[in-house]
Amino acid sequence: MKKTVEEHAERFSEKAAEYDDSKSQEYHACASLVIDHAAPEADDVVLDLGAGTGAIALAVAEDAERVLARDVSEGMMEEGRRKAADRGLDNVEFAYGEFRDPGLDPDQRVDVVTSNFALHHLADDEKREAIRVMAETGARRIVLGDVAFFEEPDPDAPFYSPEVDDPATVGTLVEAFTAEGFAVTTVERVHDQVAVIVAERIRELPA
Repeated sequence: MKKTVEEHAERFSEKAAEYDDSKSQEYHACASLVIDHAAPEADDVVLDLGAGTGAIALAVAEDAERVLARDVSEGMMEEGRRKAADRGLDNVEFAYGEFRDPGLDPDQRVDVVTSNFALHHLADDEKREAIRVMAETGARRIVLGDVAFFEEPDPDAPFYSPEVDDPATVGTLVEAFTAEGFAVTTVERVHDQVAVIVAERIRELPA
């Protein structure tokens, strides 16, 4: 990680109010695909990591039993809570959580994990650890939308800021999911540097 968790939290809190209006078409396309592929059932609990202002969490809340939205930025979460209240959604919980520790109760059931445009702030070994933590929730499906390289990145493209971002290749992410007992069933190419990856559990966690 090129900046500390605290530095990322402060940076995102400062721009929370304008965050939703500042994102690219590709970001919104990616978010829409994550929502579509998450496809929670009515009794599902969804864990949304790096939830930000709730782009994914609030959308899937309409179909899920409960959504656990986790982020490191209190400013972003405050925006999410405000939007949830405006929409009358009472089944979304915004609380502090990191990829390495989502802040879940030990007996908390999780059926689907989502994350959009957040994992790329971690180094590749940290991404693998984050995917291991996602797998250990017991979720049957993980849907990741993120900055990820299909090919060599174009330094002039708008999705990669070297001072704060550290994207992986799509292959690295697929291998990380496979190592945790998941089959990657879908890879959507939103842009040469933006992917949506859907992973379904094929191996049960050890007892």
